[in-house]
Amino acid sequence: MKGKKTLKVNKGVEAPDVLNEALLNNIRLRKIKLMPASYYVSGILKGQINILSQAITIIESTLTEHRHLADILIEQCLPHAGKSLRIGITGVPGVGKSTFIEALGKHIISRKHKLAVLAVDPSSSRTKGSILGDKTRMEDLSTLPEAFIRPSPSGGNLGGVARKTRETIILCEAAGFDVIFIETVGVGQSETTVKDMVDFFLLLMLAGAGDELQGIKRGIMEMADMVVVNKADGNNYENALRAKAEYANALHLFPAQPSGWKIPVEISSALTKFGIDKVWENIEAYLKLTQNNGFFESNRINQQKKCFNDTIINELHQKLFNDKQTALLFKELENQLIQKKLSPYKAANQIIESFLKRNKDA
Repeated sequence: MKGKKTLKVNKGVEAPDVLNEALLNNIRLRKIKLMPASYYVSGILKGQINILSQAITIIESTLTEHRHLADILIEQCLPHAGKSLRIGITGVPGVGKSTFIEALGKHIISRKHKLAVLAVDPSSSRTKGSILGDKTRMEDLSTLPEAFIRPSPSGGNLGGVARKTRETIILCEAAGFDVIFIETVGVGQSETTVKDMVDFFLLLMLAGAGDELQGIKRGIMEMADMVVVNKADGNNYENALRAKAEYANALHLFPAQPSGWKIPVEISSALTKFGIDKVWENIEAYLKLTQNNGFFESNRINQQKKCFNDTIINELHQKLFNDKQTALLFKELENQLIQKKLSPYKAANQIIESFLKRNKDA
């Protein structure tokens, strides 16, 4: 065999170009002529998808000049929002979220509902780019007139949730979508961000991958309103049944839910549609229970309070770091930190005190 190569390396799939979606949105907005707020609000209330898409692009824009228009759109759409069921869907990598969402989405639409899917893609923390492929992975669902799929780059935000997701929900509800899916990028501590903006939190899991509880934090399980073991088909069916029993046993050890809901564990196959109807039946049962005992409304109120507090923090952060004098002081103090002449805590206090003093004097 001397002289012969025994190892052959096949050419791999070339990586696609990274898309900086935030930058692309800003370029698009600079090219188009913005219309009055009444134009967008009227189109949204009529359920015109193209105008809804344009309005979402405006609220996702990072351009300062578009913020005022975005605020007006939210304010005028808010009285027409709040009537949907908001469902967060998360799961471990490879669990088949897109296929599951398409199967469940088509089932929901067959029950005379209108569905909006806000698929939040992971963004590069270095380039802030993302590959928005969810729409191509949900080919059948995206062709239905009762469905609206909006991939949004996370921009590296905590939990992979786009900063403007809450505002996008308001616009979709005003457009008549009565079920909203929020697909997250995966499982992690930051999934609490999603939990704080949805009515029902669904956790997708896999079977047959070793210890079923390995790699899944207790906090995620406690947040879930339902656990679904997906890909329960073929040779994996028996594994899914065993995984269901293990998860159900684990959930018995958790504290009771404040909603009064007992977390169910189901198995499904998004590929064959097995168990999809059972998933929706559980969601409907949860909705009925929490609306009757008052938890649904109290949870929405608490989420509004949390959003209020988060917005204050975000706005202060933006104003602080967009201030030119603060930026200069930041650089100066950063150099002192590097030279170990100043502690991070004292430097932070100096930044805040300087900013507040200048604004008070103004």
